[in-house]
Amino acid sequence: MKVPNLNLVISRISFLTAIFGIISLGIGMFSPPVSGPFCTGNCIDYPYTNILSRFPRDYFWMFPAIILNLLFVGLIAMIHRTSEISKSFYSQIALSFSIISAAILIIDYFIQITVIQPSLLKGEMNGISILTQYNPHGIFIALEEIGYLIMSLALLLLVPIFSKSIKLERAIITIFILCFALTFSAFIIIAAKYGLNREYRFEVAAITINWFTLILAGFILSVIFRRKILN
Repeated sequence: MKVPNLNLVISRISFLTAIFGIISLGIGMFSPPVSGPFCTGNCIDYPYTNILSRFPRDYFWMFPAIILNLLFVGLIAMIHRTSEISKSFYSQIALSFSIISAAILIIDYFIQITVIQPSLLKGEMNGISILTQYNPHGIFIALEEIGYLIMSLALLLLVPIFSKSIKLERAIITIFILCFALTFSAFIIIAAKYGLNREYRFEVAAITINWFTLILAGFILSVIFRRKILN
């Protein structure tokens, strides 16, 4: 059986990562918050049980987001597979962190899709308020926060893999460093300003930063590894 060219595989996974990043971000932008600090009207308040009418429209973005996280792990796994032995230490740690990040986020999203709505339909209200995405300081938000913090760290650890002497790879280095710097700066600034009342402010910032990073990096990496096929 013919073994696929790894550079071609990485190029395609990178491109798909960018595409699903765009899809997730696009759907998310058309799902405005109906609770918490960014809600502008007809807000849902505690105990967040009057949300039956919000399904499935407020959950559509989670489906491509789950695929995006799977592609994220696959992309880093392939980059690790092709990295130089002297640099594979960094890509191995990046892969480990990417798995942790994706596992947290995928479980978080899957719970929202498969647990919250059926529980509400059956009248099982106990514990819903702490789990639901509509709680601006609930478990869903906390898991997203730590998930995207770890994602930005995983991307930062890929920086030593790329060469500063190649223009596109310098761009990747810059993007990954900025992703980490902006994500952690946002956490520090928002936490310092709002403390325990930061609600989902940081979550929104972290998602935006990391998804834009995956979109930009996905397209650039697709070009980088496609060029390696031709060389």
